[in-house]
Amino acid sequence: MTSDKLIDTLPFLKSYRTTQESSYDRTGGNEDYVSIEAGASATLADVKGAGCVSRIWITIASADLYILRRCVIRMFWDGETEPSVEAPIGDFFGVGFSQYRHFSSIPLGMTSGGYYCYFPMPFAKSARIEVENQSPKKITAFYYNIAFHKYESLKDPDKIAYFHARWRHEKTMPGSNYTLLEATGAGHYVGCNMNMQGSKPFSLWFLEGDEMIYVDGEQHPPAIHGTGTEDYFNSGWYFNKGEFSAPYHGLTIKDHITPRVSAYRFHIPDPIPFKKNIRVTMEHGGANDTPGCDYSSTAYWYQLEPHVSMGLFPPAEDRIPDDGFVLKGAKSLASDILEVGFNIFEQVKSLSGGK
Repeated sequence: MTSDKLIDTLPFLKSYRTTQESSYDRTGGNEDYVSIEAGASATLADVKGAGCVSRIWITIASADLYILRRCVIRMFWDGETEPSVEAPIGDFFGVGFSQYRHFSSIPLGMTSGGYYCYFPMPFAKSARIEVENQSPKKITAFYYNIAFHKYESLKDPDKIAYFHARWRHEKTMPGSNYTLLEATGAGHYVGCNMNMQGSKPFSLWFLEGDEMIYVDGEQHPPAIHGTGTEDYFNSGWYFNKGEFSAPYHGLTIKDHITPRVSAYRFHIPDPIPFKKNIRVTMEHGGANDTPGCDYSSTAYWYQLEPHVSMGLFPPAEDRIPDDGFVLKGAKSLASDILEVGFNIFEQVKSLSGGK
C-alpha cells in the first residue's frame, strides 16, 4: 500500500493495540540507552503472540568508525533458529561502506543522526530482534524504539509472507553476474541497496551491467532483463546529476576517485513475485568484464516460511570496506583517540553521579 493510500485509511478504526520496546532508562533516569561491550549481543525485543513490527528507530554512539559494518542486526520470527534478517546495521538501514548519509525513502532512511525502518514485519507466534557488536570496541550508547501492532491472531496466516533481509559481499568475477538474492519458496522481492566500488580510479564502467532477475527456474534470458545498473535505480548516464533521495529509489554515495556508488531501489509499487524461487543478479561492466570490483548489497523480500538457510554470515573483518591502507590506518588511529575520549567522558560522568 503506497503512502497516499495509507493516508486514506486513517479515518477507519484500528483493531490492533500498539506497544513499544525501547531502551528507556528503567530506573527513571535519563540514560535511555544500552551499552554493548565488544563481542557482546543485546536483545532489543522478544515479543510473544501475534503481531507486526511497524517501526524501528535507532541511533548509535561508538568510537569504532567501522561500527556500521561490525554491528550486525538479526530478526527471528515464530521461534525460528535461522534468522530471517541478517545484515550489518548500516547496510540494513540503506547505506553501505560503513558510512552515514542523510536520505529519506518510504521504508528506510537515515535522518539527522537517526536510522528508521517502516517495513511491516508480521509474525504469528513471536518476534525477536537482536544486535551483536562484533567490533573490538564498545558501543557506548545504543538507543532504540521498536513499535508493534499486537493482534489476537494473524488473519489468513497461510497467505501472510514474512519479512526477510540479507547482506551479501563479493569481488566481481569475470563472466559471472553478481548475485544479490537467491531464495526458495513463495513470496516477492521488494528491493535492495547496492554498494559498488570499482577496481580502477575514475572509472564507472562497472555501471554498464544490467539487472537480470530469474523467477521460478526460468532460463536465460530472463523476462526481467535491464539496460544498465543506474537504469535499474531509475537514473541515467552513470548518475551524472549526483546524489539524491526519492521515495522508492536514490543515490546515497557517488565518489569518482574511489570510485564508489551506493544506491537503493524499493519495489513497493512493483514487487516481483515468485512461486518457487528467485535469483536477483546484476551484471558488471558491458559483459561481466570488470573483475575485482568490490560489490555488496542488502536484499529485502517477503516469503512464506520456512526459508532455506542463508549460509554462514561473513566475519567482521571481511565486511570492512576497501578504504586502502592509509585511510584504514588513519580511521583506526582516530577510533583509538575517540575511545580514549569516550572513556574519559564515562569516568567523569561516573564521578559526578551519572549527571
